[in-house]
Amino acid sequence: MATTLPVTPIPTLDPPVSARDHSQGPAGARVTLVEYADFECPSCGEAYPLVKAIERAFGDNLRLVFRHFPLRASHPHALAAARAAEAAAEQGRFWQMHDRLFERQQALADDDLHRHARKLGLDPDRFARALVAPASEQRVLADLAGGSRSGVRGTPTFFIHGARYDGPLLRAPMMAALARAALDAAPR
Repeated sequence: MATTLPVTPIPTLDPPVSARDHSQGPAGARVTLVEYADFECPSCGEAYPLVKAIERAFGDNLRLVFRHFPLRASHPHALAAARAAEAAAEQGRFWQMHDRLFERQQALADDDLHRHARKLGLDPDRFARALVAPASEQRVLADLAGGSRSGVRGTPTFFIHGARYDGPLLRAPMMAALARAALDAAPR
């Protein structure tokens, strides 16, 4: 009698992408890439140029979504950095702060976050209020809870069209996976 191993389903995104998410690219793009990341995580910092290359390569065929997953036990500045991105979002500058935080991962202390806000031209008083407002932490914690439900265990974790990408975080395999997903989404 043959023995069969149980099939482990690929974790799926919960909740699905919505207007609530921070996203770049058209909502109707052929492929959606969701990244759960931590601004202090070295692996996320290494993936940042890859994500930028993917955005350039796919252009309007890609919708990029960012969700917070601060690993507070190992990255003491991760939650504050995520809150800073949310505080910048209140002034319409989420993606600019996102890029600045990844490009300056060694500068995530409280003074650094306020300096980043000034460099981005944010209203400093408004930024300071939003940084400590309960809403910024609630948003980050909601992303964290969604990531946990989606099977995120570390960062960065990517989902392509709602299915977790478990391949290598290298340009060629990731581009190939996204291209396959884009072709699968193409009208026939």
